[in-house]
Parts: sequence; C-alpha cells; structure tokens
Amino acid sequence: MKCLRKIKNRRIASIVGYASSWISMAMVACVCLLILLVVFINGKSAISIPFLIEEPSASVMDPEAMGGISTPLIGTMILTAVGTAAAFPISLSTAVFMVYYAKKGLAGASIGLATDILAGIPTIVIGLFALAVFTDPAFTFLSTPVQNDGGVVLKAYGKSFLSAGAAMAAMILPFVAKAMYEALSRTPQSHFDGSLALGATKWQTIRKVSIPAARGGIVTGMILGMGRIMGDTAIVWLALGGSLRMTGRQPWHRPENWIDALRNTGSTLTSYIYYTSPVGEGNNLEAAFGASLVLICVIIALNAAAALIGSIGDSKKGWQ
Repeated sequence: MKCLRKIKNRRIASIVGYASSWISMAMVACVCLLILLVVFINGKSAISIPFLIEEPSASVMDPEAMGGISTPLIGTMILTAVGTAAAFPISLSTAVFMVYYAKKGLAGASIGLATDILAGIPTIVIGLFALAVFTDPAFTFLSTPVQNDGGVVLKAYGKSFLSAGAAMAAMILPFVAKAMYEALSRTPQSHFDGSLALGATKWQTIRKVSIPAARGGIVTGMILGMGRIMGDTAIVWLALGGSLRMTGRQPWHRPENWIDALRNTGSTLTSYIYYTSPVGEGNNLEAAFGASLVLICVIIALNAAAALIGSIGDSKKGWQ
C-alpha cells in the first residue's frame, strides 16, 4: 500500500509540475504576444517610406509635422556599434581570465563579485556616473569643450555618442562577459589538452583553439548585449543628450564630419519614442508606436540572429 501511495503521489507531483510549466510558459507567451499586438495595431499606420527615411522635425510639439525617424534609427545603430566595440575586448578578456587563469582563487572570486554588482547597478546610475566623469577636461576628446579660460579647457560637455557608448559598454559588460564565460567553459577540455600536448603555449591554445571553438557563444553574447543597448533610455538621456537630430558640423553624414558627429549629441529610437509620447514633450502616439514597432523588429532580428548562430554551433560542435 505504501509503495502504491508513493507511486500515486509521484504521478500527481509530475502532473502538477508539468501543468505548472505549461501554464507559466503560456502566460509569458501571452504577455509577449499582447505587447507585440498592441504595438503593431497602434504603430502600423505610421510605418511608411517617408517615416523611415526623413529626419524628425526640430520640435515635437506639432503632431502634424513630426517628420521621420531616420536620424534616431541611425543614432541607434551608431550607439550600438560604439558600445559593442568598447565592450567586446574587455568582456572577452574578462571571460578568458576567469576560465583559464583565475580558476577558483581570490582573483576569480573578486572579479565574479564585481561583475555581479555591476550587473545590478541601475542604468540611470551608470548614466549619472558617465555624465560626472566625462565632463572632466581630461575627457574632452570624447565630446566638446563648454568652458575654457584662455584656451585652457575647464569643462567638457560630457554628452556625445562616444560618451554614451562608453557608458553602454559598462552596462552590458557583465552580461556579455557571463555569456562568453559560459561559452568558453563549454569548450571540450580534450581540445585544450591536445593543443598543449602538441607543443603550443597556453596563450596560443586559447587564441587558436578555445576562442574559435566558442565563437558561436561569443557572438551570441555580443548580439544580446546589442539588444540591451538598443532598448536603454536612461543612459541615452543622460550621456547622449536630448536633440532629435544630429548636431555638430553639417551635413553630418559626410565622411569628413563623422568624427565630429561622434563627439556631439543625437538621438536614438528610445529617446524619439519618449519625446513623441505624452509622457515626454510630444503628443503623437502614432509616431511613438511606429518607432516602437521598428525598434521591436530590429531587436527581434537580433535575437533571431543569436538563435541562428547558437543553433549552428549546436549542430556543428555538439557542445555549444
């Protein structure tokens, strides 16, 4: 009797666990689909060729003359590229050190703790930190000087694509480093030992064997980090500025003006959404939902690329 009762209890627990998993999955899927549906219904009418290729108007107060999202869309891509380029070498170096050098010592524990703390810092705090640091005259090369005395810079503006990109790199660094750490940790130890047995040094093995073998996971981590950059608003507001159009020397798209454009302010899709929505300075929900739909499509494409790269790693390596 006791055995039958135990078997019955196990079956009930199994059914309850299975049902709970499906209910939780269905709830998450429904919330996601509801958000996508609301954004699509309210934003599809705003999507058009002019909306995608025209610049936004200088003012967001007139809903009839909002313009398009070309510069916010380009600004999103620029900021993502700058933040990704700054975060990639630091994240990869941190992951390599954690996997192959720190092991379980004090250094590894300290870096792990620091990474966890950095991951928990709110983005608005990172933005405030960036604004406080990058206004120092030593960082004038990242933005533009705003105070000088006889040619001596006393204060930098602190807001630019370069400044915001550095802050974004700090924001995504712990998440990307963790993803790279997991990818490197899953590389077969036999590959590493075999390379050492053939006479390669430890660094040569890491550079020629381990990193290429973990390429899928490394790229996936960077793509997910890019998605976080695209979706952030607090750092954009504090470290990039509030102008909807590109500032600096015009036309900004000429190659000779690219560096100056990076050192000046601009906008992203998230800041455009804020400005055009009622919570910001505008009152154009259609444009806000249209920009939201474009942003969601870009992020979905990035996540699809991450899934594709991960599946390629699975099918070819069997351990990614």
